[in-house]
Amino acid sequence: MNKKLTNSYQILDQLRLPNGLYLASLSNDYHYVWLRDSFYMSLPFLDKVDGNFEKTYHRILDLFKEYEWKIDIHTRQRPIQQWEYIHSRYSAHEVKELEMPWGHAQHDAIGAILWGIGMGESSGKRIIRDLKDHEIIQKLVWYLQCIHYWEDADNGMWEEWKEVHSSSVGACVAGLQAVRNIVFVPSELILSGYQTLTTQFPRESSNRPIDLAQMSLIYPYQILVGEDAKVVIDQIETNLCRDRGVIRYKGDSYYSTLEHEGRHHSLSYYYDTEAEWTFGFPWLALCHLELGNIDKANEYIKKTESVMLKDGSLPELYFAKSTNHNANTPLGWGNAMYILAKERLGKIH
Repeated sequence: MNKKLTNSYQILDQLRLPNGLYLASLSNDYHYVWLRDSFYMSLPFLDKVDGNFEKTYHRILDLFKEYEWKIDIHTRQRPIQQWEYIHSRYSAHEVKELEMPWGHAQHDAIGAILWGIGMGESSGKRIIRDLKDHEIIQKLVWYLQCIHYWEDADNGMWEEWKEVHSSSVGACVAGLQAVRNIVFVPSELILSGYQTLTTQFPRESSNRPIDLAQMSLIYPYQILVGEDAKVVIDQIETNLCRDRGVIRYKGDSYYSTLEHEGRHHSLSYYYDTEAEWTFGFPWLALCHLELGNIDKANEYIKKTESVMLKDGSLPELYFAKSTNHNANTPLGWGNAMYILAKERLGKIH
């Protein structure tokens, strides 16, 4: 195993809590547990026999049991207030909901967890320990049905304003398909998601024609394949790729060099000042591997390694057109993506 790969695993070990979940980063701003980050950071262990993957999902299922009262309510009536949705972010050690206002409607996180459960089980891992685990998974299906995930505006992967996001709908479709052999999933529940994806293709949402989050539809979910996947990747490479990472979308104000002027301006106000997210490079590598483009995948892995710090960590992002990165370093999600891309390319070679 090369040094960069070893360092990346050590970073994930650093960020893994005793309960099996992961801190997003060691920084003060990100010293929390996000379901989405734990999902991506657990993926390198899906093909390992060290028990780390199972431990992550056992704790997530236990978390859902603690908030089963909320899930029960919203298997019968759609949430109205933000706090009513299943939260995606929790305190690090107690794993409790945080009281501060947040964009809690993040359907992709629920889809991701279902997908992880389904893929874990199909890989021979014992994710489901008892009938209660099974019951919780079934309730998550009814939750997605109740909220009308295919048409319910959510805060999306970036936790911002509410729209119907293709990446969120696609995650739910993939998650529902992954657990069809475990619990009952009505076929029309999946069909409704595909209809939305077809209608919105190739856009992420009404306000975002192109978004880094759309790569999740190719990897890991394989919702988009072949020419459809190529269309999305071509759009991202043409419009969002930068020297030290991939911007999330055009006009992204988060960590923009103009963010100090407020985030309330129109998207065009922030053009060419957007932060460059390093995990975009290994993600593009993984998408090209899905398409069979080995040379392109290798190119993006080299780009990833070129923006790593000396200790092998990947910053969350670099500020536009600079070599300065933000404090959320290392971002575990980024190093996990690097591991996945590097190991997969290594197996091909």
